[in-house]
Amino acid sequence: MLDEQQIRELVATYGPAVNEGRPITQIIADGDLPRLSGSNILEGKVSDSVFSDTLATKEGAPIRLMFRNNRISTHDVNRGAIPFKDQVLAFNHDHMLQLVKDILGSSQFTVTDLKPSSTVIPAENLNLIMLENVLRLYMAESSTSTSLYQHWLSAKDRGEDVLSYAGHKINVKGLHPNGVLPYLMDTPSTKEKIDRTIDAKYLIDSGVCTSEQYDQIRNSSLMAFGVVSNYLNTKGMVLVDTKTEHGINSSGEIVSADELYTMDSSRFWKLDDSGKLVTRDGKPASFSKEFARGMVKEKDQQFNEEQSNEIAVRYIQGLQHLTGEEFVPDLRPRDERIIDSTNLILDTLL
Repeated sequence: MLDEQQIRELVATYGPAVNEGRPITQIIADGDLPRLSGSNILEGKVSDSVFSDTLATKEGAPIRLMFRNNRISTHDVNRGAIPFKDQVLAFNHDHMLQLVKDILGSSQFTVTDLKPSSTVIPAENLNLIMLENVLRLYMAESSTSTSLYQHWLSAKDRGEDVLSYAGHKINVKGLHPNGVLPYLMDTPSTKEKIDRTIDAKYLIDSGVCTSEQYDQIRNSSLMAFGVVSNYLNTKGMVLVDTKTEHGINSSGEIVSADELYTMDSSRFWKLDDSGKLVTRDGKPASFSKEFARGMVKEKDQQFNEEQSNEIAVRYIQGLQHLTGEEFVPDLRPRDERIIDSTNLILDTLL
């Protein structure tokens, strides 16, 4: 395992280089991936997707290639690039996927010899169900507008005794910052430019999904949450909350889309040997993007080099704690890694 000094040396030595490289839009435009010429390119917060009407597997399943990048987004604002973040989250997702893919299903195709560090994800182009499936076991302190914590603060300010949140009725006085909730809550949100926490009834009435589809997403996610929680207990960690996305594949099945139980999509808190939460400066010791959110002081702030490197160190430390494995980065130029992974995927699937 890399110790803190080794991680800091890795980030300081190779950090600037691993962030360099062309966006996938430019790589395709430059003709380095001719089989993707003319494809649709959808730029996201932390990954870009490439798909087209003609891009399909030998069996006819539509392909969506997702290209992870090093961008970090908080409060729906891009804050800059974090060294190694794309590879860390690729490792993180791949490790957790193995735990829950039989429960949640997966849009991903299996490609032999594709490294877990690959930042190119081969997946089926799903018919996405336009909701974010959020489960919460604790009321984590959070500055995001969709969080239970922010809704609780507002309810307290209004002098309310009962908080209505995502279809749940919660005793305001029974909640405490970073405290455990009465039960594991499903608290979905919309997938809009600015997400909104809503309830299942809204999703069903608005035609986002059927009641049967929501039941399947919720129930399978609750089971997966339990599996991941049991695993994390062996690592001295607790799963605080998580969000997943889902879609319908060409066989009509609801499967997970995008990342699962990563430090961007979930909160993990550290436990001591007695099972109690470890605190740092009075707050739970966290392995998640929350520590980066805490660095944001201005609306359009961009992280400077020192902040970006510190976030990178925390991501790598979190990955090693989460998986119990040493982080072994791919230090080849980013463009080379992307082109090689993409060609391996296309050679296998087309």
